[in-house]
Amino acid sequence: MTSFLVFATLCQRVEETSGSLDKIDLVAAFLGTLDEAELAVCCNYIMGTLFPPGLDLDLGVGPSILYQALARACGCPLSQVTDMLKATGDPGLVAAGMVEKKRPQGLSAFLDGDGLKESLLSIMEVHDRFLAIARASGKRSQDIKIKNLQFLFSHASPLEARYIARLAIEDMRIGVGEGGIRDAVARAFAAAGADSEKVEKAYNLTNDMGLVAAAARQGALERLSVMINHPIKMMLAQLGESIPAALAEIGTAAVEWKYDGARVQIHKDGDRVRVFSRRLENVTASLPEMVEAARRVKARSAILDGEAVAVGGDGRPMAFQEILKRFRRKYHVAKLAKEIPLRLFLFDLIYLDGESLAHLPLKERRALLEGVAEADLLADQMLSNNPAEVAAAYERALEAGHEGLIIKNPSSAYAPGKRGKNWLKIKPVMETLDLVVIGAKWGEGRRASFLGSYRLACVDQSSGKLLDVGWVATGLTDEALAELTEMFRELFILEKGMEVEIKPAVIFEVAYEEIQKSPNYSSGYALRFPRMVRVRDDKSLEEADTLERILSLYRSQRGRGNSI
Repeated sequence: MTSFLVFATLCQRVEETSGSLDKIDLVAAFLGTLDEAELAVCCNYIMGTLFPPGLDLDLGVGPSILYQALARACGCPLSQVTDMLKATGDPGLVAAGMVEKKRPQGLSAFLDGDGLKESLLSIMEVHDRFLAIARASGKRSQDIKIKNLQFLFSHASPLEARYIARLAIEDMRIGVGEGGIRDAVARAFAAAGADSEKVEKAYNLTNDMGLVAAAARQGALERLSVMINHPIKMMLAQLGESIPAALAEIGTAAVEWKYDGARVQIHKDGDRVRVFSRRLENVTASLPEMVEAARRVKARSAILDGEAVAVGGDGRPMAFQEILKRFRRKYHVAKLAKEIPLRLFLFDLIYLDGESLAHLPLKERRALLEGVAEADLLADQMLSNNPAEVAAAYERALEAGHEGLIIKNPSSAYAPGKRGKNWLKIKPVMETLDLVVIGAKWGEGRRASFLGSYRLACVDQSSGKLLDVGWVATGLTDEALAELTEMFRELFILEKGMEVEIKPAVIFEVAYEEIQKSPNYSSGYALRFPRMVRVRDDKSLEEADTLERILSLYRSQRGRGNSI
């Protein structure tokens, strides 16, 4: 049994280590000391996640619950917690500081059979408490969450409290993401035949790094495959240069409309149907039409890939933001379903009746899909190597209100999480960036009750840190601002005057006129005349644009040449 203090000490050392390779070495050495249950937990914890997507568990702890639990555990007023937060801006450091100076809470928490003795929290005991928090429901759920967090803070050392608090809001701030934990697992179990490529492949097929790490230790990575009820990362398309260039690359291609909708992955297991968003969040309860459509698929078990499209009264797709209202809705689902009806278009079959199909070529997967799904559930597809014929399909897609085409290699396997030349998207080009929202400012005048502008950041791949690139305030209606303000309230970390620090969880797609060098932002760059295009609720933080891409776009701007 490994104490949580050992885990917290590792996190501190990793956080204080600058080199990415050195971070990986530290994590790898630690992973090798854990038993199987601890290994599964810690692989997620190090990445800043608590549970793999297949468990359908969400901690549901916002800053308010966290700070109430901390105040109770430390026997201090809530105002003392918030005051310290304003000074540090880091919930983890606040928790450590409060625990350091907490008032004695009585002897009951520290007594054992031998008398007065403070017990150490184990990794699994902390995990059990987080499980209890995630499973809490009903009228008493908030109280249950607070009491379990209170227990953890009451029994934690200052260092443990730092990382318990950060885990509770799933923001570890130690600079290890998916790539880092992948390489650490490979290094930890290299003697059993693991390497980074094998680990990444297994992770893409299962989306569960704990499961992957256990298999790596046993030398069994090759045995892992796509599994029902384990959502996997979706295969992605790369932007194509043009229709002729795409056909020159692929030859005879499978051509499909690029629907103006939201990606869904559907797991049908007997009568049970689960629907996952592109971010692999369980959205089943919000999308009853998708469940009903999936039940029409003639298979005992299947994993289906498709697009949910909101259809307006004129038969044309509704705005992307309307679709996202459906994905976010927890209450009054039936009412909203009448206002924003969804239609399912299936274009891939990844698993069927106990067998993974990911290794099969697209043309075979499509044939199997056509064998189990009725025609009205299928995305239209044609095979062509004729640029004029494909161009005509492109125009029809745009006229129908969709985004363009996806041109696919019929011989390609399904590559979870990969973006490459086997799937090429063709659409009207308007350069945009997908950036992470890390802060906001309250508006003024009639917009004083709304968050009026948002601070944006890109990802520095070398360090995993988020680097700001400026603010966006245009492209947002009052209605949109009200909706966004309500959504972001649950993500507030710190309010300081007019500004709010926000937990990184939401991506904005942003258009701009130009990228400029700027010493005012940590990225070193700023966007000139940025405009919000839409919220990308369908994208995860791992899909946010990087500093490297911003640099590349900056260099490619007319007149820049090699001036950097």
